Amino acid sequence: MKKIKVLIIDDSAVVRQTMKGILEQDPDIVVIGTAGDPFIAASKLRQERPDVITLDVEMPRMDGLTFLQKLMHQHPIPVVMCSSLTERGAETGIKALELGAVDIITKPKMGVQQFLEEAQITICDTVKAAAGVIPGKLNKRHSHPGISALSVKPKLTADAVLPAPGSQAMIQTTEKVVVVGASTGGTEALRVFIEALPRHSPGIVVVQHMPEKFTTSFAKRLDSLSVVNVKEAQDNDTVIPGHVLIAPGGTRHTMLKSSGARYFVSLKEGPLVTRHRPSVDVLFRSAARYAGKNAIGIIMTGMGDDGARGMKEMKDAGAYNIAQDEKSSVVFGMPKEAIRHGGVDTVISLDEIARHLMQTFEKMK
Repeated sequence: MKKIKVLIIDDSAVVRQTMKGILEQDPDIVVIGTAGDPFIAASKLRQERPDVITLDVEMPRMDGLTFLQKLMHQHPIPVVMCSSLTERGAETGIKALELGAVDIITKPKMGVQQFLEEAQITICDTVKAAAGVIPGKLNKRHSHPGISALSVKPKLTADAVLPAPGSQAMIQTTEKVVVVGASTGGTEALRVFIEALPRHSPGIVVVQHMPEKFTTSFAKRLDSLSVVNVKEAQDNDTVIPGHVLIAPGGTRHTMLKSSGARYFVSLKEGPLVTRHRPSVDVLFRSAARYAGKNAIGIIMTGMGDDGARGMKEMKDAGAYNIAQDEKSSVVFGMPKEAIRHGGVDTVISLDEIARHLMQTFEKMK
C-alpha cells in the first residue's frame, strides 16, 4: 500500500519535530521532509512532490497565506493550514480556506507540543482526508491508495449527551426547521448552499466541524454573502425563518429544542461524540427528538461517519433527509455513511440542495 507523503512547513523546530512524530505513528503516512519557511519548502518541492502539505500561517520571509496562494496557482497540492487559536488566527484561517486550503489544524500560543500530541488522532485524520482531495476543485475528488480507511471509528455516540428519541417526538408546532451537518470541504459547500437560499427560507441550524473561535469569523463571512441572516449560535437563540445559526466550535454541543411553538438551540458541555464537538449526530438526534416530521436534514461533504446515526433517527421520526452526492463532495465520507445507514431520502448535487430544500419546504406546509 502506498503511503501518504507529507511535507511539514513551520518555522518552529519543536512543531516540526512534534508533527513529524505524530504523523509517522500512523502506518498510512510518511513525512518526506520538513521546512522552516516557504523558500526552503520550495526547494524541497522541486525534489519530491508530497501528497499533502501542512503549512503554518505565521512564518518569516514569506507568510503562509502568500505561499498558499502561489502554490494553488502554480502547483496545486492539498494543504492543511496550522493556525493559532486566536481571533486573528481565525480570520486568517477562514482566508486560507477561501484560497484553497482543505482544512485547519489549530494550535495555542503556549503548550503547543502537548496540544499537538493530544490531538494526534484528529491531525492524522485531517491529513488523510486532505490526501483524497483535489485542491480548489469542489466538484472533483479522487481516492488515495494509501488510505486504509477514510471512515473514523467512533469512540462515543450521541448517547453520551442526550437520550435516543422515543417512538414519537413531542411535536407541539407545525413550524418547519432544517438541520445541516458538514465537515471537510464544508466551508465552501455551505457558502454555495447558503448563498442560494431566499429570504423566506425556513430556520436553519448548522454544525460544521471547525475549531473554537473560527465559527465566529465563518458566520460573519457567510452573513456578508447571503440574503438570509447568518450568525454564530448562542445558548437559547430562537430558530426563525430567514436565519441560519452556526454552531460554535470547541467546547459545547449544539442541540435543537422546542418549547410550545418555538424552536431554539441549547448549547451543552459534553464529551466528544464520534470524535467531534460539536457533533452532527447530537444535533440530528435532537432534531429527531424535538422536531420529528417537521424537520429536514441535510448532510454534506466530510470525512468519517458523524451524522449517519442521527440522520437515521431523524428519518425514523418522520423527517425528510437530503445528502450531497459523491461528485460534488470534497470527501464523500459522511454522506456515504448516512446513505449506508438508511437515513437518506434523496441524494443530489450541491448546486441543487437549496432549490430542492425550498421545494420540499413548500410541500410540507
